[in-house]
Amino acid sequence: MRSRTLARSSVAAAAAAILLAVTACSAPGTRPDAAAACGSPGVTPDRITLGFVYSDSGGAGSAFSSARAGFDARISLANAEGGVHGRRIVYQWRDDESSGPVNAKVTEGLIRTDSVFGLVMSSAVTGDSLDYLTGQGVPVTGLAAEPAWAGHANMFSYMYSASPEIIGRYIQAGGGRKVALVTSGQSAFSSDIVATYSQHLQALGLTVVAVLPYSATIDNPDRTARQIAESGADSLLGITAANDFADVVQATRRNGLHLAVSVALSGYDRSLLATSGPALAGVSLPVFFRPFEAGGPAIERYRAAMTRYAPETVNPEQQFAMFTYISADMFLRGLDLAGPCPTRAGFIKALRAVPDYDAGGLVAPVDLRDNAGKPIACHAFVQVGPSGTTFDVIQEELCAEGSNG
Repeated sequence: MRSRTLARSSVAAAAAAILLAVTACSAPGTRPDAAAACGSPGVTPDRITLGFVYSDSGGAGSAFSSARAGFDARISLANAEGGVHGRRIVYQWRDDESSGPVNAKVTEGLIRTDSVFGLVMSSAVTGDSLDYLTGQGVPVTGLAAEPAWAGHANMFSYMYSASPEIIGRYIQAGGGRKVALVTSGQSAFSSDIVATYSQHLQALGLTVVAVLPYSATIDNPDRTARQIAESGADSLLGITAANDFADVVQATRRNGLHLAVSVALSGYDRSLLATSGPALAGVSLPVFFRPFEAGGPAIERYRAAMTRYAPETVNPEQQFAMFTYISADMFLRGLDLAGPCPTRAGFIKALRAVPDYDAGGLVAPVDLRDNAGKPIACHAFVQVGPSGTTFDVIQEELCAEGSNG
């Protein structure tokens, strides 16, 4: 996805040229168990050690609480299937406490002290670490929650942000013509997001008739609902926390406002249904992987891995567990492509050459040859059911104009 969707300015950085060559440690066809000469950090004849960094505590701790379970499930599944080129995958993990400086400290420790081969990161505060990791040539996979990932050749993600074009097309298909945006505040960050969405919605022929900041701690939802009614909006887009959006949606009903379509950019989490499900009934949400409710072989493989290898997870159908499962899968793909004697440079070169990564059917194919932060080409959409207790699949795949999805 285009990083400018969630950034203060458009990110147009081209992918850095990768000039490092694969260093071969053994002749073609050499068995992995004979690869003792491989000298890459974290690589021994029988195992490869990775680092896993996530926000287990701090402000984002609850959001990322299921991340380690998703990582464990995918790594354990790989080991049960024989590892990668005969080597077992092990890892060291660290909590970055939802803090950028702590992320930088623990990340550097894993590279300098623990000599891990590479990293999987599930965090929204990685910005302080990126230049160091790029300078050291360390391969990293993860959820690119920050635009700074774009342009770093060693940083791999299948997703950067939601696509304003796809969101707009979904609103349009649902009968929306005049859109009110409900946002989280009036910061420069929020202003840039609003500007980006407004531009794309208007390019599709939609009209943004109101931009309304809302926070449950300071704003009155009924007042916001009346402002929506006065604007003439027939549709809502929530660029804010799902529980705040739930307050506004519920208030529109109390005030007799009937909307053609309402979309929240975040909230695909069963725990949300327990607290805000009835208020969000009828609200649609984009999903950036195959929805759990859609089923199919890829989802069943995920569920089986979570049940077997992360049994402590009461509900495996959590998006951050899936995000991290996919990030681990991507790293495993890179290791496989790097060959029996992997190097960091070889990993980066091989994974950056993949044109159609799909996590075994969990995501629409992504071209990893381009790391400029462009929007993911396709989304699925679910809708909170009438009772507020289920997510119903409305569209398994809606793609941007001109995509291959």
